[in-house]
Amino acid sequence: MVVVFFGTPAFAVPSLTALLHAGHRVAAVVTQPDRPQGRSRSTLVPPPVKVAALDAGLDVWQPERPAGAEFEADLSALGADLGVVVAYGHILRSHVLAIPRLGMVNVHASLLPRWRGAAPIQWAIKSGDDVTGVSIMRMEAGLDSGPVWLTMQEPVSDTTTAGALTPVLAQLGAEALLAALPRIEAGEAPRPQDQSAVTLAPKVGRDIARIDWKGSARDVARHINAFDPAPGAWTGFEGSEIKLFAAEPRHGTVTAAAGAVVGADTTLDIATASGVVAVHEVQLPGRKRQPVTEWLRGRPVEAGTKLG
Repeated sequence: MVVVFFGTPAFAVPSLTALLHAGHRVAAVVTQPDRPQGRSRSTLVPPPVKVAALDAGLDVWQPERPAGAEFEADLSALGADLGVVVAYGHILRSHVLAIPRLGMVNVHASLLPRWRGAAPIQWAIKSGDDVTGVSIMRMEAGLDSGPVWLTMQEPVSDTTTAGALTPVLAQLGAEALLAALPRIEAGEAPRPQDQSAVTLAPKVGRDIARIDWKGSARDVARHINAFDPAPGAWTGFEGSEIKLFAAEPRHGTVTAAAGAVVGADTTLDIATASGVVAVHEVQLPGRKRQPVTEWLRGRPVEAGTKLG
């Protein structure tokens, strides 16, 4: 098939690569503009999809907004059979979605209708899901509301971090996309989503990432791992803040108050309302993320120190 590909972050690269390896012709790649990064904000950094597309010799488009008469005319001129959208980062209007002959499909990182929205991986971990996955969905005007051709599952444990799960789901999404394409090309109708089972995964802000030590050890560990590496789950510490990463729950009886340090050696062990959370890495304001063992060499933390 002739495909036009929309995508921006590293999560989208495996799907683009899979299309090329399977022999589909990618007529153009639409991605976000290069953005300034770093402290000085003086260096423009291309998105990962652009880098991969240029390496493959593909035509790259980087509109500020995928709209307007000129953009739509150029898109129509490609004569694409299908549009494939993977974490592009812009909402596509209904008349743009209708330009390719077979419409547009989306590789979404959840088992729809669970976790529609911007942060499905983080919310699946935070909410204690034992399984998540990817969905291949027909795009329509609603938020991740289109019917689904195919899903594939991936287990989630209490120590799974968003950083570890994201590339796994990226590869799974590429696999699912290739599996769905013959169905789409043959005109198979996707199944509507169960509206009664919809949950939302909004963008994660600072307030959501704050740790509530009054939950169980499992809930707190899941919360920390959901926001590892970004934006980083945080808590108050000695009049400032500290971000915690790579957590695991340790169940059992604990008498310390929720949020109190109960051990600081190879891990930072913190009491919750039920059990202890062991944290392997920390980050203080203005500092790099580092293992707990390295951090403790510079400043011991006494048992009973309160976080929150």
